[in-house]
Amino acid sequence: MKVASSVRGLAGLLIALALAALTLLAAGAPRAATAPSDTSVSTIAEALRESPVYVDPEASALLSQADANALQKKIESADKPIFVAVLPAGYPTENLFTDLRTATGVTGLYAIRLGDRFDARADPAVLPNAAVRNLVTGVQGETDAGTQLDDFTDRALANMGGSAPAGWGESGGGDGPSTTALITAGAVLVVSGAGAYTLVRRNRRRHTEVQRASLERLRVVVDEDITAFGEELDRLDFHPAEPGADDAMRADYEHALDAYEKAKSSMAAAMRPEDVRAVTEAVEDGRFSLARLAARRAGSPLPERRSPCFFDPRHGPSVADATWTPPGGAPREVPVCAADGTRLAEGRDPVVREVDTDYGRRPYWEAGPAYGPWAGGYFGGGILPGLLVGTLLGSMMATPSYAADYGSGYGDFGGGYEGGDVSGADFDTGSFGDFGGGGGDFGGGGDFGGF
Repeated sequence: MKVASSVRGLAGLLIALALAALTLLAAGAPRAATAPSDTSVSTIAEALRESPVYVDPEASALLSQADANALQKKIESADKPIFVAVLPAGYPTENLFTDLRTATGVTGLYAIRLGDRFDARADPAVLPNAAVRNLVTGVQGETDAGTQLDDFTDRALANMGGSAPAGWGESGGGDGPSTTALITAGAVLVVSGAGAYTLVRRNRRRHTEVQRASLERLRVVVDEDITAFGEELDRLDFHPAEPGADDAMRADYEHALDAYEKAKSSMAAAMRPEDVRAVTEAVEDGRFSLARLAARRAGSPLPERRSPCFFDPRHGPSVADATWTPPGGAPREVPVCAADGTRLAEGRDPVVREVDTDYGRRPYWEAGPAYGPWAGGYFGGGILPGLLVGTLLGSMMATPSYAADYGSGYGDFGGGYEGGDVSGADFDTGSFGDFGGGGGDFGGGGDFGGF
């Protein structure tokens, strides 16, 4: 699978580079500002291959040069494949997203401010469709283009995968290459795979670096969980040889100790964020053993196997389901501990597990795709998407493969191309389908609002 993906990526890269050379040959000169009716999708795509932000000359009143430069710097510094185009209100919208994605040829997130309207689409390898809709809906009420694009970019950067395309920041000034140079370069690119192979290796290296950074961020949270579980074991007033202890109690106790050791060893051996799932599975299993032990010692009925408290798995196994509505979302039933169940019944906020992100402390379900395996180990592959529907993490985990590969930008979604890869026209146009009323207000006037 990986070999096939690399071959497709290499072929797509060679084709895209050859097409780019032919485009330059046909143009014969650097890009010039044109009227909106003459600004072709190819012109916009050419600009976006060199820089993440394009502002049409006729739309310059919507986004100042200073704001465009600041947005460009933010995206390039984050090393994420976000493409932003600001176009005049009268720009044709039919097939706009599909045509732009095809002409640009790069896997990424595409956002367009068209007059006073805004919409976005993305390859699933970067951000699933539901997550894009949620992000777009979250900024639809902002009328100022600069504020809207800035807020959208901030939120997208916190949750998307992939790396910036190789072409950004590498174009120079001058009058452009000569025809001879272009022909020579094109021939070399077509017949030699050395340069393309270097880019593939660089993309793989970036992918590894992103995984490593995500794992280190996860390590802080998981270490907190392991420590909390270890403290529960330390506080446990139980000895296998104490009066009244029976084989069932001793078995529960031993199982909890084994789970603690397994969690520690699994975390020490973790190489990728996906490996964290085994750690939280062990912690959850150990906590349930402690709950059974406590019931046996108290002479109470044994607890049923339930998921841990949704709001913070450190609260222990849940005791009931309660109705909870996330901000801007729909009500749903979530498993809760006794304390959080009481808080919700009284109209108070539950005690939520927050984690560090680039944008401050946030609930884990708003912290990005790296927390998919962490949450999946606690809640399993069946119920978690339903619990998280309407949240950013839930949107990213909407694919059945999330349990094996934790989220957008880190797996083989979207045909094997990762964010920033050159795929040319090899992409799933279904990922750029009709908006469907899930956000935005584009109706009529073409199909802007659907790739």
